[in-house]
Amino acid sequence: MKNQSRISNAVEQIRKVGWIGPLVILSLLSCTLKSASERPPNVILVLTDDQGIGDLGCHGNPWLKTPNLDAFYADAIRLTNFHVSPLCTPTRAALMTGRYPIRNGTWATYKGRDALAEGITTIAEIFQRNGYATGIFGKWHLGDNYPVRPTDKGFGRAIHHKAGGVGELSDYWGNSYFDDVYYVDNEPQSFVGYCTDVWFREAMKFMEAKKEEPFFVYLPTNAPHDPFIVAENYAAPYAPLEGNQIPSADFYGMIANIDENFGKLGQFLRDQELLDNTILIFMTDNGSSGGMSRDGELGYNQGFRGRKGDATDGGHRVPFFIRWPDGNIRGGLDIGELSAHIDLYPTLAALCRLDLPDTGQLDGLDLSSLLLRNTERLPDRTVFVHHRQDWRPPLATEQTCLMRDQWRLINGRELYDVERDRHQDTDRAEDFPVMVRSILQDNDRFISTSMRQPTYREMPVTVIGNEHQPEVKLTIQHAIGEGKGIWKAQQVAEGLKNPNNTHALRVDRAGWYKIACRRWPKECPGPLHGVPDKNPKGLFDYRIIKPEKARISIANQLHEQIILGREEAAVFTVYLEEGKTLLVNDFVEGREQYGVYYTYIRFLETGPEHP
Repeated sequence: MKNQSRISNAVEQIRKVGWIGPLVILSLLSCTLKSASERPPNVILVLTDDQGIGDLGCHGNPWLKTPNLDAFYADAIRLTNFHVSPLCTPTRAALMTGRYPIRNGTWATYKGRDALAEGITTIAEIFQRNGYATGIFGKWHLGDNYPVRPTDKGFGRAIHHKAGGVGELSDYWGNSYFDDVYYVDNEPQSFVGYCTDVWFREAMKFMEAKKEEPFFVYLPTNAPHDPFIVAENYAAPYAPLEGNQIPSADFYGMIANIDENFGKLGQFLRDQELLDNTILIFMTDNGSSGGMSRDGELGYNQGFRGRKGDATDGGHRVPFFIRWPDGNIRGGLDIGELSAHIDLYPTLAALCRLDLPDTGQLDGLDLSSLLLRNTERLPDRTVFVHHRQDWRPPLATEQTCLMRDQWRLINGRELYDVERDRHQDTDRAEDFPVMVRSILQDNDRFISTSMRQPTYREMPVTVIGNEHQPEVKLTIQHAIGEGKGIWKAQQVAEGLKNPNNTHALRVDRAGWYKIACRRWPKECPGPLHGVPDKNPKGLFDYRIIKPEKARISIANQLHEQIILGREEAAVFTVYLEEGKTLLVNDFVEGREQYGVYYTYIRFLETGPEHP
C-alpha cells in the first residue's frame, strides 16, 4: 500500500504516452519503486516537558492510562538506560547540538543561560542543508531573539511560544494554555484550542503539505509542565486519586491529552501513507515534576529516586522509544546500553545518511548500530550530567552525576550501583575507591577541555541592529544577576522586584539606538506608575509600583531619566559602536534598585531626532 500512489502515478503517465513495450514499462515501474524505497526517511521527534520515567502506563504506572503510547512502546525499540539533563533547557540544547550543555552555553533555564551560543550548528540546520523540510511546533526555550530563534537555527516553519512555558513573562501576555497567541515564524498569531492540541494539529498540517519531500518535525510540547491546566474531562478520572495516590489529577490529565494526540498522530501517518518510512521518536526532557511528590510518598517513579532537578536517576533517566518500520527499527526490544541526549544528533544523521561537516565538534555517539542490531555494545565511556541554575559555569563535581556502565557518582562523592540498587540507597564509594578515582579523572579531563571553549567562558549574546530582527525584546527573566530570578507573568503583574539587571549584547551596526524601559509589555501597555487597561482572561492581580528613575549603563555610557509616572516607557537614545557590550538597566525607587521588566531596543536609521 505504501507505494501504491507512486505506482498509480507512474502507470497513469505511461497510459498518457501511449503504447510502450513491456520491458520499458517494467523498467519505469522498477525505477519508481526504487526511488520510493531510497527516499530518505522522515523524522518526527516528540518531546514532552516534565514527564518522568514513571509517568506512563507501559512503564508500570498503576493509575495512569496511556493506551496510544503503550501501543507505540510495544512495537518500538526502547532505550531503557537513556539520560538527559535534570532540567529542560540543557536537555533541549544537547538534543539540538549533540554537545553537552557545558559546551553549548545553555545549562540553566534563565539568567541568560537558556539561549544557545552563537555559531553552534543544530541538527535542524543539518537536516535543512540535506534537503529536508523542517518545522518546530511547541516549546523551543533556546533563545527568544536573533540569532538563536528557531527560524535562525534551521527551522523553515516555526510555531511556538516564547521562553520556557506558555504564560511565562517573556511569552505573549495573557497566554494560559487555551486560545492563546503563539509565534508563527516570529510573528504573533491567535490560535483556537488547547496548547497541546494546537502543536499536534499544526505539525500534521505541515507534514501533509510537505509529504512529497522528506521532513524533520520537532514536536516539543510544553505539557505537562506546570501550571497544571487541562480540560476537566481529561483530569476527572484521576480526581479521586489526588492526595491519596498521586499529587495532581491535572498533571495526569495533561498526559492523557498528550496520549490522545499521539494516537491522532499515528492515525494521520497511516492515512497519509507516511508511517513506514518515518522515524518516530517519543521521549521526555527530564524527571517528573507532578507525577511524584517531593518526598516520594505520592506517585510512581518506576523504582527510581529523584525527580526533576535531581542528580539521582529519577531526575534525568527518561523514556526513549523509537520506531522506523522501513529501517527494521521496531518489534518491541529493550536496549540497556548507557545512552544520552547528546547521542541523538549523530544517530539521526547516520540513520538518514546526512552529510555532517562538523563531526569533530560532537560529544555524542552514533547509536544506529545498536538500533539496527548490528552490535550489542557501545564503546566504554563516562557520561556527564552537570547542572547549575546560574549564569556562571557548573562546578566540577557539585550538582553532578557522572555515569559509567551501572555506576553513578553523585556530587563527586557518593557511588551507586543502579543494577543492584535501583533506588540508590547504598553508597559504595568506600568499597570501590578505584572506580571513584577513575570516573573523577574522566571528569577532570572533560572539565579541562570544556574550559578552553568560548561557550564555557562567554555569555550567549542577543544581537541588536541586525536586519533579521529590527526590534529586540529583553525581559528580566533572562537578565543576569544575583537574584533567584522571576519567570511568571503573575510575578510581574504583582510588581515583584528583583536585582537581576544585566544583558549580554552584540551590536551589529554602529549608530543610534532607542532603548525603551517598560513596566508592561507592548502587547498589554500601561503607565509606569499604573496598570494596563486590559486584563486578558482576567488572569492577573495587578499591583502598582512607583519607580522614580530609570537608569541604564551601556558601552561606558551612563544615562538616567526621571519617571513622571503617566508615560509607558523611559526612552533613551544612545550611540553604540559595533561589538560586544553589556546593558545594565534598573528602576530606582528611593534607595531600592531593581531590574527593568521589559526592554525594547531598536536601531534608528536617521539618528536621535528620529521618533
